[in-house]
Amino acid sequence: MSSSPIRLLQIGRQMPALEAALAAQYQVHRLADEADPQAFLAAHGAEFEALVTSAAIGVEHAVVQALPRLRVISSFGVGLDKIDVAAAKAQGVAVGYTPEVLTDCVADLAFGLLIDAARGLSAADRFVRRGDWESSKFPMSTRVSGKKLGIFGLGRIGSTIARRASGFDMTVRYTNRRPVEGVAYGFEPSLLALARWSDFLVIAAAGGPSTQHLVNAEVLSALGPQGFIVNVARGSVIDEAALIQALSHRSIAGAGLDVFEDEPHVPAALRALDNVVLLPHVASATHETRQAMADRVLANLASFFRDQTLVSAA
Repeated sequence: MSSSPIRLLQIGRQMPALEAALAAQYQVHRLADEADPQAFLAAHGAEFEALVTSAAIGVEHAVVQALPRLRVISSFGVGLDKIDVAAAKAQGVAVGYTPEVLTDCVADLAFGLLIDAARGLSAADRFVRRGDWESSKFPMSTRVSGKKLGIFGLGRIGSTIARRASGFDMTVRYTNRRPVEGVAYGFEPSLLALARWSDFLVIAAAGGPSTQHLVNAEVLSALGPQGFIVNVARGSVIDEAALIQALSHRSIAGAGLDVFEDEPHVPAALRALDNVVLLPHVASATHETRQAMADRVLANLASFFRDQTLVSAA
């Protein structure tokens, strides 16, 4: 690095340890601290060579355009749907993110949601806490082992979920834009056909315009009244209004959701249902994984300013 600290623009807040590490290595300015961000960028945008954001927040391309000397974006997270990567690269800006380090925890949580949705763990907990066990029996639930698991998106996370399924003696099929070489799982070219086959459908596909509402009313109908859906990808992949209808009318058995269309706002109609497990987007939220993600944000920056490469390039 140069002798003078590199100017770095931070979009949104980061975990305290990451903010401290960034401040120790770079001259950091948080855009959110500005009463008029546009005016600040107009006056000072040319000072910044690096930008840090998160997958949840992303960065508007207008901000990137306001930084003429920007060389690298390092994002905390695996989702890239809120960063215009192609436009950034066209501007000569490298984009780094944090894949791989969160794969295990997201896959673990996907299975946690799957088991909870099928066996009613959260509902049973509420049942006991209300004192209902003293006067009634909790309803029977659905077995997980030996069932058919469909995965929409067999990338790093989807592949790890598939491996977890072997411990439950599940049969796995998947759908992708194209078949994945070297895997033994059955490929379904149609999401609709995959839903029709599945007992459990797990969404592990990337977000963004290309997957917007691909899980729609027709797909949910194909999943059927004994089927469950789990989403650990992006809320935009599922048509949330159609999902509420399917859950309300029991045209699917249940759902486990870690992501929503308008986070952190979860529709009251969804919160009122007892056949859905709702989590506040915490799939990667373990101490170990979040620290590994922070380390990768820093490593991407250090690598870029050392030799213009990224440890994990988008």
